[in-house]
Amino acid sequence: MPIIPWVEKYRPKRIEEVVGNPEAKKVFVAWLNKWMKGKPDKKAALLYGPSGTGKTSLVYAAASQYNLELIEANASDVRTEKALKERIFRAVSETSLLGLRGKIILLDEVDGLNPREDRGGLEAIIELIKVSRYPVVLTANDPWDPRLRSLRELCEMIEFRKIGKRDLKMVLRNICKKENIECDEAAISAIAENSQGDLRAAINDLQSISMGRKKVTLTDLEVLGYRAKQLNMFEIVRYVLTAKRPEQAKAVLSMPSLDYEMLIQWLNENIPYQYWPSIRAIADAYDALSKADVFLGRIKRRQNWSLLPYALDLMTAGVASARDKPPFKFVKYKFPERLRILSSSKYKRGMIKRIALRIAQTLHASSRTVLTEVIPFLKIIYENDKEKGRKILKTMDISPELFEKVFIG
Repeated sequence: MPIIPWVEKYRPKRIEEVVGNPEAKKVFVAWLNKWMKGKPDKKAALLYGPSGTGKTSLVYAAASQYNLELIEANASDVRTEKALKERIFRAVSETSLLGLRGKIILLDEVDGLNPREDRGGLEAIIELIKVSRYPVVLTANDPWDPRLRSLRELCEMIEFRKIGKRDLKMVLRNICKKENIECDEAAISAIAENSQGDLRAAINDLQSISMGRKKVTLTDLEVLGYRAKQLNMFEIVRYVLTAKRPEQAKAVLSMPSLDYEMLIQWLNENIPYQYWPSIRAIADAYDALSKADVFLGRIKRRQNWSLLPYALDLMTAGVASARDKPPFKFVKYKFPERLRILSSSKYKRGMIKRIALRIAQTLHASSRTVLTEVIPFLKIIYENDKEKGRKILKTMDISPELFEKVFIG
């Protein structure tokens, strides 16, 4: 039988069951009631605040309590105009076939949209709000990006704050009671404290630490110690490479500012140092890491962000699950060589880009064409006839000294 995540199993069914943020719930209910009467001031509501504060749960509870069909999509999965129209637009124009009072549309994580990269996604959401016959609810952690201003203007803005420790402990105690788990009050308090106001994280931590146990004590929480503070990248890499269980390695994904593209570079550099002399362990780890890199490449090319969980699992649990890992040994990890080279050449690369852009504007060509077809010949001219090269550069308003420093060396 598959294990049901407790955050889903114990998701509130009624609005009053959603813990914390009473003022936000009050404003949301008032907005939804106006919709039910057909007279909303704003056609959409934007629920914003930290993760795990009940934004999505409130919408689920409202759909259940008001007898509404919930049409849900994660903005990370339907980022483009085409994807939104295929998944959502038909639903907002049709009557519910389930015999319910109506529908409510939920778009999670709209702040994950990049107006430049996610083709037409923002414009499609704005159009969706304008044409929808049903209430539209958006959620975000931080909606204050200037590029989202046009979206904010259409929405009732409702702020959610971190859940208080008292409410967190109450929910954890209730779950323990329903699951027949004896959990020390000190352990419940520690889980609540370490979650930093994130109810989803607290419930996930409780479930992960309770697996196979009927009693949980404070000493059992060692696996959750990472959440007490933001780790630096050296500690994160050590946490993944020395994890005894896959779930321990995956725990780093809950950190608020984890840069997974940076993590893959650090793991790539340091796997051999931690797993030597086991060639098999090194091979397994790199196999998992290479597959994660393939997924990340497909995500960028196709804008298919539904693949991200697979990439993250592979670079954490996949790497940590390598066979024949040697016993733990202290290893001094190295900063990724690729990042070091890029960092040391950052200034020069910036100058190359600026010079190429200036030449491109003068010649009405692309920067890529300039870099591959123009600058190589300019270098040859400058090296063989410096005076002629300087004259050519001055016609394009480029400092000969800067050109010589960047390209001639």
